[in-house]
Order: sequence, then structure tokens, then C-alpha cells
Amino acid sequence: MKIFAVGMNYVEHNKELNNTLMITEKYERKTEEPVIFTKADSALLKNGKPFFIPDFMGRIDHEAELVVRICRLGKGIPEKFAHRYYDAVTVGVDFTAREVQKKAKDLGRPWTIAKGFDGSAVIGEWVPIARSEERSTFNIQDLHFHLDINGKTVQTGFSGDMLYKVDELIAYISRFFTLKTGDLLYTGTPVGVGPVHIDDHIEGYLEGQKVLDFWCK
Repeated sequence: MKIFAVGMNYVEHNKELNNTLMITEKYERKTEEPVIFTKADSALLKNGKPFFIPDFMGRIDHEAELVVRICRLGKGIPEKFAHRYYDAVTVGVDFTAREVQKKAKDLGRPWTIAKGFDGSAVIGEWVPIARSEERSTFNIQDLHFHLDINGKTVQTGFSGDMLYKVDELIAYISRFFTLKTGDLLYTGTPVGVGPVHIDDHIEGYLEGQKVLDFWCK
């Protein structure tokens, strides 16, 4: 099982991290290739298990994201067929060690530790994608989601605002990696990221349905 994730896929989030990541007009105009990174399989956290904050890593930020589940083997997938390669969606959290990430960026190093540490890829309950005649019957790019912490909404997203759409991302990633059943794709976070703390209660909603519920310890 592989975990793929996308960086800088929402313009407003890019602006809020203007001193952490290199943001230029090119990203806003989408003239660059998507920013892809991976997480270790040990990063996966599911079934409402608590997230244990690694305090030795400094500030840990929540990044709410739509996550899609790959459902078949594929390599070099044309974008027009990409919708056939995922069968469910949920809300997840891409936890990020922000200070570690900034240091890596400043030194020109990968984000692997900042993004891929244990427990940093949280997923909620899967919502199946109904299909008819091999085409999705709901629009993956027309979904609203939000993240609450201690009962207060801190991030709100709309998949239509993605710079790189889900099918584009699957086609692009499959040029370099063979996609397999069970692989996950974190599609990027909207504006509103911020630090988490011990005893925070985190809940994620997809089209008004709660699909994610866990505590920070």
C-alpha cells in the first residue's frame, strides 16, 4: 500500500504559507507540474485511533484533505479513464511538522520526515462512489468538506478549487508509479491550517456527513 499526497493544490493555502514554501505566480497559474510526495505505510492512522503528537518535532499542523482510494491496478493511465481507478472518498488529515518542513525547505532537502512520520496520515470512513456504465455518478470535483476542532470549524474546502483535479493527479502519478488496489491519494489542503494540541477533538465532514472523529494525545 502506497500513500501519495499533493502539495500546494489550493491557491489560498499557498498564500497562507508564503514564508514556509516557495510560492510563485506559476503555481497559481498552474504552469508547473503538481507537487507529489509520499508517506510511509506506518503513517496511516484509521478507525478513530488517537493521534499521539510527537512533541520533539515542534509545531504539528493539521491539513484537512479529501482522500481517494485506488481500486485497481494501473500504469500510464490516460486522464479520460482515471475515474475508473478509484472507488471511494473520505476526509483525512495530513499532519505536518511545520518547523521541520521549513528547515528542510531552507536546506533544499525532501519533506519526508516532516510529512511521513508515524500517524501523520489520518483517514476517516470511506464513502463509496456509485458508478453507472463505468463512469462515476457523482462529481469528485463538486464536494464540500470541513474540519472541526473542539466543535469549531477551522478548515472548509471545495474540491472544485483544486489546481490539479483528481483525474489529472492520477494520470500524472501513474506515469511514474504503478497504482495498486488500496493505494491512497491525499489531494491537498485548503486554507486554514494550524497547530494541534493535546486533548484536541478532531472531526471531519464530507457533504455534511461526519466521516472522521479522533482525539489528539
